[in-house]
Amino acid sequence: MPLNAPSVTLPDGSIREFDHPVTVSDVALSIGAGLAKATLAGVVDEQLVDSSHLIKDDASLSIVTNKHEASLDLVRHSTAHLLAQAVKQLFPEAQVTIGPVIENGFYYDFAYERPFSTEDLEAIEKRMSELASSNIAIERSELPRDEAVAFFTKLGEDYKAEIIRDIPANETLSLYRQGDFTDLCRGPHVPSTGKLGVFKLMKVAGAYWRGDSDNVMLQRIYGTAFHDKKALKTYLHNLAEAEKRDHRKIGKQLDLFHLQDEAPGMVFWHPRGWSIYQHVERYMREQQQRRQYQEIRTPQLVDYSLWERSGHADKFGKNMFAVHDDDRAFAIKPMNCPCHVQVFNQGLKSYRDLPLRLSEFGSCHRNELSGSLHGIMRVRGFTQDDGHIFCTEGQIQSEVAEFIDFLHDVYHDFGFTDIIYRLSTRPAERVGEDALWDKAEQALEDALVAKELPFEILPGEGAFYGPKIEFSLKDCIGRVWQCGTMQVDFSMPGRLDASYIDENGERQVPVMLHRAILGSFERFVGILIENYEGKMPLWLSPVPAVLINITDKQADYVVDVAKQLQDAGLSVEYDLRNEKIGFKIRDWTLKRVPYILVAGDREVESGALAVRTRDGQDLGSMPIAELTSKLQHEIKSRVNVQDNRAQGSDATDPA
Repeated sequence: MPLNAPSVTLPDGSIREFDHPVTVSDVALSIGAGLAKATLAGVVDEQLVDSSHLIKDDASLSIVTNKHEASLDLVRHSTAHLLAQAVKQLFPEAQVTIGPVIENGFYYDFAYERPFSTEDLEAIEKRMSELASSNIAIERSELPRDEAVAFFTKLGEDYKAEIIRDIPANETLSLYRQGDFTDLCRGPHVPSTGKLGVFKLMKVAGAYWRGDSDNVMLQRIYGTAFHDKKALKTYLHNLAEAEKRDHRKIGKQLDLFHLQDEAPGMVFWHPRGWSIYQHVERYMREQQQRRQYQEIRTPQLVDYSLWERSGHADKFGKNMFAVHDDDRAFAIKPMNCPCHVQVFNQGLKSYRDLPLRLSEFGSCHRNELSGSLHGIMRVRGFTQDDGHIFCTEGQIQSEVAEFIDFLHDVYHDFGFTDIIYRLSTRPAERVGEDALWDKAEQALEDALVAKELPFEILPGEGAFYGPKIEFSLKDCIGRVWQCGTMQVDFSMPGRLDASYIDENGERQVPVMLHRAILGSFERFVGILIENYEGKMPLWLSPVPAVLINITDKQADYVVDVAKQLQDAGLSVEYDLRNEKIGFKIRDWTLKRVPYILVAGDREVESGALAVRTRDGQDLGSMPIAELTSKLQHEIKSRVNVQDNRAQGSDATDPA
C-alpha cells in the first residue's frame, strides 16, 4: 500500500480506503454531498479536530454535524470569534483578550476606552449577522511562540501578546483567521462563518484581566448560540421564565423570607416561608420514619480535633467557622457525618444491629465566598436532610437500591419526575486504599445497573472519602438541580474508631453510606418556589384557602366556618376587610393562595361557600362538609390539582 494511504474506520464499523491523505471534509464528501455540506468538524481517534484536518494514517473518524454532542460547544466557540471580529470592525481601538465557551453560551472580554452601550450591542449583533451571511472561510495556521508574540504586538493586541509570552518558548501555536480577523486559539472551529447565525448577545459585565482585582477592568460581552431558531427561542423564553420565577423576587412579594447584611448568607424566615419549610420537614420526617430511620440531633460546636481525625479539616478547613476558648479550638459543624459516627460509637454494636439508619435535620455552616451567595439557594447557614447508614459490605447494594426507591417517591411527591443520574469516581486527593475504592465504586454502579437506570460517569468527581451517585432533578423549564446524593465510605468509620462485632465474634469496621435527598432545605424550598412560581401545591401552601365575605352581614358566618375548617386541621385564613369583593379576590390571587372561598347571602342560607381557584376557575358552591373533605383529600394525597408549573403566566384580574 502506498505511503500515507489511510484507512478510515467510521462509527458503523465500515472502512473507507484512500490512496492519499484526506481531510475530514474529503471523507464526508466521499459518503455524500449532503453530509459534506452539514459537516462542522470531525473526531479523529477520539480527538475533536477541524473539518480541514488532514488524515495521513489509519484512523477512526466520526463526522461532527449539528446532531453530534460536541457540535453546540463548537458553534458557540466559533460564535465567540465572530463576536470579536464584529467588535474589531466596529471599534478598531478595542483590544481582544479571551473568549471561552461557558454553560449555555460564551463570552469575550475586551479592553475599550468606554463602556459598551445597549445600542453598541445591537450594532455588534447586526454586524455578526452580516459576517455570518458572508460565509467567510475560517482557516487554521501555526506560528512559533515568538513569532506569534511579534504578530499580535504589531496588531496592537497587547493582551494577546501577554498571554502568548506565558507559553513555553518551544511551543508552536495555532491561529485562526476569518477574513480580516485573526485570533490565537487551540480550536477547532466550524469551517466558515456561514455555519453560524443563530445567536443572541445577552449583556455586558465587568471582568478583571486574568481574574485579578489588581488588574485593569475589562468589558465582558455575554452571548449564546444554537443550531436553530426554535432552540434559541426556547432558551430565551426559559430565561424570561427563570427571571419571572426568581425565588428572591417571589419571596419578597409573598413575604416568605429575607436576608440582610448583618447576617450574610443566613435566612430570616417569615411565618409563611417557615410554614413551607415546616411542611417539607414534616413530610421528610414522616417518610424517613416509615423506612426505619432513627432521628438524632448532634451539637453545633465540636472540638477541632474531631474534624482533623475525620479528614475534614485538611479538605474543608478554609470553609469552616472556627471558635477558640482558652486552649481549645472548636468548629461550627460544616457537615454532620463525624458526629453521626460518635452516636454509632456509643454502646457495643452487633452485626444484628445493622443496617443502622440515622437521620438528622442537621444545621450546618460553611464560610462560602460572599460573591457566591445567592438568595436562599447558596447560603452560609443551612439545614440538610442528612442521613447515614451503617452497614456491612454485603448490605451496600440493597441499601443503595432501597434509597433510590425512596428518592424516587420523594421527588414524585414534590412534582419532579425527570431525574439525571451521575456516578462520581475517586478524586486525586482522597483517603483510603484503592482496593476499597474499587469495591465502593462497583457497588454503586451495580445498584444503578440493577435498577436499569441510565447514568453518566464523572471521573475524579467523588468525595475525598468515597465515590457517590449524584441525583439531579429537572424543573418545569428544564433547569437541572443537583440535590440528592448517595456516597459509599469505607474510610471515615475506621478513622473515627467505629466498629461492630460480626457473626464470628470478630470486631469489624462498618461501611458508612452518606445520603441526602433534598440536600439543603433552604435551597430546596427555593427550587420549589421557582418551579411552581410561588403557586405551591395545596399540601405545601402556607395558606391553603382563604375565606372572604361580600358584605359585613356574612362576617360571623365566615369566622364560624373558618374555625370549623381549622378544627379539621386546615390552616385557612379569613379576610373581613371592608373592601370590594373583586379587590379581595384579586389580592389573594396575587398572593398565590390555592382556593378563595366566598360567602354571600346565598352561601350563608345554604351552609356552603363559593369556591374559586387562584387561576380564576369557578368551582361553584360547595357544602362545608364536602369542601372540608375535598381539601383534606388533596392535602393527604399530595395531589396538585392546579398544576401551574409550566404556564408561566401572571395572575389575571379575577374581578
